Amino acid sequence: MSILEVSGIKKVYTGRFGGTRVEALKNVSFSVEQGEFIAIMGESGSGKTTLLNILAALDRPTSGSVILDGMDLSRIKESAIAQFRRDNLGFVFQEFNLLDTFTLEDNIFLPLVLSGTPYHEMQERLRPIAAKLGIPGLMKKYPYEVSGGQKQRAAVARAMITNPKLILADEPTGALDSRSSDELLRLFAEVNILGQTILMVTHSVKAASVAGRVLFIKDGEVFHQLYRGDASDSEFYQRIADTLTTLSTRGAEE
Repeated sequence: MSILEVSGIKKVYTGRFGGTRVEALKNVSFSVEQGEFIAIMGESGSGKTTLLNILAALDRPTSGSVILDGMDLSRIKESAIAQFRRDNLGFVFQEFNLLDTFTLEDNIFLPLVLSGTPYHEMQERLRPIAAKLGIPGLMKKYPYEVSGGQKQRAAVARAMITNPKLILADEPTGALDSRSSDELLRLFAEVNILGQTILMVTHSVKAASVAGRVLFIKDGEVFHQLYRGDASDSEFYQRIADTLTTLSTRGAEE
């Protein structure tokens, strides 16, 4: 069952006085099935960040539509957007976006606090997630007291605790060392197996090789995609790397 439908998305930015027009996205269309793990790859300036912002309801497209679980994002009133994000989307960022004056537990609880969830319910939701992510003993620590990998685990817990329809991850391994990156990708794979739908923007071939499908964006368009099929992580890694090489060579020739 399709949980996300992106149809004919176009995004044009106009200069202050209307003289400069930048077409960040030209005609992006794709669908995401319930439980899929999709990676989006592309060079800097390809439109990945613009697309992610539109999917996160942080920006609106010039034309086209984004429908999440039957809801057309363009029809949501500005006054209801924040609540929509809290109820339907989970976010994992490269720089963690944790508040240093809050404990890890309070950081994880934040979206539930904003939604008015009772404290006992927040605790009940957190226990299995913290256990799954291996951080139950860190809940009273502050972000500056733990490692980068532990911060990112807390960020994943915050993304999961609202039971979101979709987790959006923006370069989630970008600020991590190789060991922490491997641990995070393993956790993403495990969370996905449990049924969580994930859409991840990444430059990392290794990160993308954990996904089930990779969309390649160039010049504001989805111009290629790869499905994992029965391939192992290493086999899929090689296919992604080969595809990037072919596409960059083709681009240079053009």
